[in-house]
Order: sequence, then C-alpha cells, then structure tokens
Amino acid sequence: MNVNDVSFERERPDVYGDAHPKALLRAIQEDGDYLVQLANQHIVSGDQFNQETMKQLFRLAAKIESNPKRFSSPLQNKILISAFYEPSTRTRLSFESAWHRLGGDIMSITDRSTTGIAKGECLADVAEMFNNYGDCVVLRDTQESSLFEMMDALRIPIINAGNGVDEHPTQALSDMYAIFKWRPELIDPANNTSIKLGIIGVPNKMRTVRSFLKCLSVFPHAVSEVVVIHDSASESELFGQGQREELESRGLKVTTSNDLDACLPSLDVVYINAISWEGDTFNTYGSKFHLNAQSPLKDNAIILHPLARGEELATDLDHTAHNWYFSQARGAVFLRMALLTCMVERAERVIDVV
Repeated sequence: MNVNDVSFERERPDVYGDAHPKALLRAIQEDGDYLVQLANQHIVSGDQFNQETMKQLFRLAAKIESNPKRFSSPLQNKILISAFYEPSTRTRLSFESAWHRLGGDIMSITDRSTTGIAKGECLADVAEMFNNYGDCVVLRDTQESSLFEMMDALRIPIINAGNGVDEHPTQALSDMYAIFKWRPELIDPANNTSIKLGIIGVPNKMRTVRSFLKCLSVFPHAVSEVVVIHDSASESELFGQGQREELESRGLKVTTSNDLDACLPSLDVVYINAISWEGDTFNTYGSKFHLNAQSPLKDNAIILHPLARGEELATDLDHTAHNWYFSQARGAVFLRMALLTCMVERAERVIDVV
C-alpha cells in the first residue's frame, strides 16, 4: 500500500473472468413465457428448473449485466423481506443489492433473537405476517424444515437462500451462469462441445454442491464427466440415498477420486468448497485439498468457489486467469436481479427491452 497515492481506477475490469455477457445473450433466443411462469412459484430446489427456464433466466441476467442502467426501476413500490437467520455476507448482500438496483425497498432481519421466533412464535405465524409486510421473502436458516414450515402459510413467493445442508438453488443458478458466460457454446447441444468438471466437496453434506449438481444435470450434453474429489474420511457419506443414481439417470457421468493433483490436469472447471453448515455451526470437509498457483491446473481451466473461502483456495490464484470465483460472485447479483423481477410479476417490464 502506498499512502502517498490513494487513487483507484474505475475503468479497470471488476474481476478476472470478466467475460462479456453479450456472447451468452446472443446464444439464447428470448422466450418470455418461461419467465412469466416464475411468478407463481416459490424457489426451493434446483430440481424445479428445466433447461428452457434456466436458459431464459441466464439470458435475462446477461441482458441486465450488459446494460444495468436500463433496469433501475422494475421493482419500484415492491418490498423484499430479507430474513437471514444464519450468518451470511455474499448471499444476503447479493440479494439486497439486486433488489435495490431494481428500485425496490427492503426490510432486513439478521438476528433471530430480535424476532418473535425467540419468544416461541411458530414460523407459520411469522409467514402469515410476512404476507402483509412485503412482496417476496428471501430466507436463510440453519434448519432444513424452516422453509417448508413457512411455505404453506405464504401467499407471496419465498426463495430458499440456504436451508441447513439441504439446498441453495440460486447459488447453483449463479454457478451455471458463470460457466455459460465463460463458454456460451455449451448452451446448445448442436455445438457438440462439453467440459470435464471436478467438484471438491461432499455432495451429501454441502447444499451448494447438491444444488449445483442438480442444475448441471439439466444440461448433461455440456458435461462429459463430473469427478467428485474427496478424502477417504468422507467416503461413507459422499452421496445421500439415491442422490448419485438420480444424477446418472439424468445423463451425468459421475466418477470419484481421492487424488486431486492427478485429476487437475484434465479438468476444465474446478469447483471447490470446504464448509458445510450443520445446525448452528459448520464442519470442514476435505481439509487436505488445497489449490494454489503451483497446482497442476490445465492452462485454460477456471476455478469456481461459492465463497467464503478458507485455506483450501490460496490468494496467489486471485491474479491469474484461473480466477472465476470473483466473477461468479459478481454475476450472482445479475442472476438474482433477473429471478426477483420475474417472481414479483414484473417480467413484462424487462422482456423485449433492448
């Protein structure tokens, strides 16, 4: 740090992996009908998205990212209830930034102890009140069941922003958006292109990995193989009951390995995570696996990470072309802008906008 020069460059690209979204925009033909349908859905799981809906969300996100100043008012007079009962930085601020950028207002809850829940109020009653206060709810909770307890009482949409070890669907959508921005040709099966992808993590214990695999399986033509890289201690709990079989039935080729360095030279995408929230605390898996600038990565491979990171991902990779994890986090704002607009019946304000 030079205290004699405190200037900064606004025109410098925000992050490495700053692929321009217009290539992805051109790769997908607009069909707004799929976006309009999202107004009648809660967002609970990666299972609920088909290929066409995901493609239209990616197209809208790319359209917004290409010209964000054109999309500053679709959510005027709409209120988001941002209920984060589990610690969060990126996900909460990403959703709130997305809503604010679209012109909406926010009520934010970040501490369960300041709510009626701390007095024993049931979540169904909380949801009933939310119906009167806002137009959409984003919920993160340490318990898997909290989301479902609220859903039955809600007459406004709710988005699962992470429920225990279960799922984190919008993170997975953001992960897919990053991949397709990097390689737009993967969208179309007719291009006959695919990638080999490695996941360092435990699909049965990590909600980001679980949802990401579900979304990947919607585009099996784009993935030649998924290698799940894990340590021997995780062997018995790597997949939940039927989890691997379901992915394979959708067309994914899933293999496993304990040797990270042996896999890296053949991987086009490396998705690494280490933390799993379980109850009111978290566990770390695969602590022996680390990526750094000396790792034997393929020259044009990219690294994705849902963040926050620990020792598993070294900072000496930040200024290399492998770094797509910051771009991944940046793109999540635009993906969530697209999704939120559709969920509160404002899709008509962004469809056909050039």
